[in-house]
Amino acid sequence: MKELLTTIAAGLVEDPTAVNVTVDEPNEEGITVYHLHVAENDMGRVIGKEGRIAKAIRTVMRAAAVRKEQKVAVEID
Repeated sequence: MKELLTTIAAGLVEDPTAVNVTVDEPNEEGITVYHLHVAENDMGRVIGKEGRIAKAIRTVMRAAAVRKEQKVAVEID
């Protein structure tokens, strides 16, 4: 899952070396939170107009998590 998020984000940004993903342990509800960190000037590319790209990234991650019987959340920092 971490590799999937890294690959998606690296394809969107100008500086793919600045893409960093950290993972929190599952909370009491079983949700694993992935924190996506990108360069400051690439933040707009990852979020997109009105958050459309961020929403699409979250949708893809949730779909992949369902296949692995997991619950995930993506936070863009």
